Amino acid sequence: METALPKATQKRQVVLLTMLLLLWEVECEAVTYSIPEETESGFLVANLAKDLGLKVGDLASRGARIHYKGNKELLQLDVKTGNLLLYEKLDREVLCGITEPCVLHFQLILDNPVQFFQTDLQLTDINDHSPAFPDREMLLKIPENVQPGTVFPLKTAQDLDIGSNAVQNYTISPNLNFHVVTQNRGDGRKYPELVLDRALDREEQPELSLTLTALDGGASPRSGTTTVRIEVLDINDNAPQFIQPVYAVQVPENSPLDSLVITVSARDLDAGTHGNLAYSLFQGDEVSQPFEIDEITGEIRLKQAVDFETTRNYNMEIIATDSGGLSGKCSVAVEVVDVNDNAPELTISSLTSSIPENAPETVVAVFSVSDPDSGDNGKMVCSIQNDLPFLLKPTLKNFYTLLTEGPLDRESRAEYSITITVSDLGTPRLKTQHNITLQVSDVNDNAPAFSQASYTMYVPENNSPALHIGTVRATDSDSGANAQLTYSLLPPHDPHLALASLVSINADNGQLFALRALDYEALQAFEFRVGAADRGSPALSSQALVRVLVLDANDNAPFVLYPLQNASAPCTELLPRAAEPGYLLTKVVAVDRDSGQNAWLSFQLLKATEPGLFGVWPHNGEVRTARLLSERDAPRHRLLLLVKDNGEPPQSASVTLHVLLVDGFSQPYLPPPEVARQPAQPDALTLYLVIALASVSSLFLFSLLLFVALRLCRRTRPASLPGGSVPEGRFLGHLLDVRGAGTLSHSYQYEVCLAGDSGTDEFKFLQPIIPTSLIQDT
Repeated sequence: METALPKATQKRQVVLLTMLLLLWEVECEAVTYSIPEETESGFLVANLAKDLGLKVGDLASRGARIHYKGNKELLQLDVKTGNLLLYEKLDREVLCGITEPCVLHFQLILDNPVQFFQTDLQLTDINDHSPAFPDREMLLKIPENVQPGTVFPLKTAQDLDIGSNAVQNYTISPNLNFHVVTQNRGDGRKYPELVLDRALDREEQPELSLTLTALDGGASPRSGTTTVRIEVLDINDNAPQFIQPVYAVQVPENSPLDSLVITVSARDLDAGTHGNLAYSLFQGDEVSQPFEIDEITGEIRLKQAVDFETTRNYNMEIIATDSGGLSGKCSVAVEVVDVNDNAPELTISSLTSSIPENAPETVVAVFSVSDPDSGDNGKMVCSIQNDLPFLLKPTLKNFYTLLTEGPLDRESRAEYSITITVSDLGTPRLKTQHNITLQVSDVNDNAPAFSQASYTMYVPENNSPALHIGTVRATDSDSGANAQLTYSLLPPHDPHLALASLVSINADNGQLFALRALDYEALQAFEFRVGAADRGSPALSSQALVRVLVLDANDNAPFVLYPLQNASAPCTELLPRAAEPGYLLTKVVAVDRDSGQNAWLSFQLLKATEPGLFGVWPHNGEVRTARLLSERDAPRHRLLLLVKDNGEPPQSASVTLHVLLVDGFSQPYLPPPEVARQPAQPDALTLYLVIALASVSSLFLFSLLLFVALRLCRRTRPASLPGGSVPEGRFLGHLLDVRGAGTLSHSYQYEVCLAGDSGTDEFKFLQPIIPTSLIQDT
């Protein structure tokens, strides 16, 4: 059975639980009005606002409306004046049938806040129906020997009106043999009986035709007539008699057609044809009875379905007639037994389809239930699913309110499908379900949440501007504008950090970009905070920490600290000819501004005057001798070293070393050869060649003599230098005596390096000359 829905579903939020509690304090006594049936539409029934003590202005503001079962619009409320008007003509016989009094129950519903008033409208009957007999003609067969005073039952006229407007009296056309007596039944109805006044004589008058008239009691009486035809029969002195005068039977309303209701039985003491009986359905309460009788067996069967909700009782009169015309009568009272054949009906009066998630206890729907069955079959129980945060509360009789238990959470559940189940207590139980869909609208109750509390991003140095370095991401469990996020950079804690010139953020998606090229050697890392704010009202926000690490690139070549490479002539390292293999000549010191493997330096000997004489340690830059020196080794050597980092691609720098072989540290230091001068003019070439040849020859002879002298000196005075002491006498021009100076326990010689382009006038640096014997002792 479909549930009748209201013509216009009003979307509104009905109020709080406190308003509902006031509902119980409202006076629930019904206000009853009475109008005659068939009153024209638009008739003013009453001023409902005045009778209920309501203000006229409250009716419109509180959404007042009239509700009737099934949402039928029989009455209309004028909310501007408070008048209750008749919407259409009302027919009492259609709405109530034979039920008296005919009362229609209405409810006045106020939505804001919810309030109910019970209103009853009683329809009074008017005489708008005339009595009607079931047949145009009734046939009576009366034997001629029937004694005066014999009573013959006649069929009752039906009148749809009730009370005084129903049939009140029966009359018959004037005649000499019969008169009509109006009798009262137990239920107040009138029925006629024909009484014989004078014996009949078939030979004198075999047939009579009389007119039977039924009159109602209206102010303007209405009437109905039928013809009573009487046939006078020969003598039949025994009338049929039923075994019992009254039969009572119960019939379930769902009984199938042609099912046996009851069997009546009569007997006749006459013999022969006068003892043969024929049963017939004589008269009932309704014009059309749902029963039929077998004229031979007396079985009463169901020819139409009976409905407890329409008619609960049937009264019939059964006639048994013999062939002689005598008859007997009995009454059959049929009670229709209710079965649970009607499911409950549910009618929505007020419905809210959407509520905010932070709303307190709120009315979602107001509805009424009904069941036309009786007893337990008409008792109803309402329920909803147990796992929902909603409550059902009864208000007036068969009225319920569906409301929330408290605030809802849209992030947990944004939509509820509520099934209202109305079940009766019959056997078997019947139920009706109605689904309500409730949307939970969002409020801004959740702040954005970053996917990480802190982010670490890496940027290679020398990056291109506008490089995407990473993305921060936040989510908001709200919806709509409450979930639309805007990202921003927050002011850094370090006031010296020019964050606005370093990075920028896309406000829509949280992408971070480097605004300029970064230099690892200038800025290795920096950190700042980003914020994410939603567009709710009020807006909520959260923060996350972002740390940016600049990755080093191999953009710096190694820088040699020692020996210093500049425009002046490099220093000359002195190497004693008696040096053992592995003797430390010097150590190249270099640094790299890069970091990590880009700053890992390795040293390599690229070129040497005497290959195989020197070697360099690749990891620390120490230059050592690879073998013993011999007399054939040249006195001067030039080494070219390469310092290379471990970056990709690698960067490098070169170092030039000059080495002078000496027999001892007392040998005069020869300055490195000067930078070659510009070529001589062609006309002086011959002169220059002669001078050069003479100089080389002189230098060779001088060197030879000096070498022989030194060798002899070392052999004749070995004990004069104990502990590696410095020779007595005047120091050479490029040596400095620090003997006995300071706190050193030994005497040391320092080499005075002068710039090659300034002779011996410009001081460059000092380098200690460690005697060979001291190295050997160590």
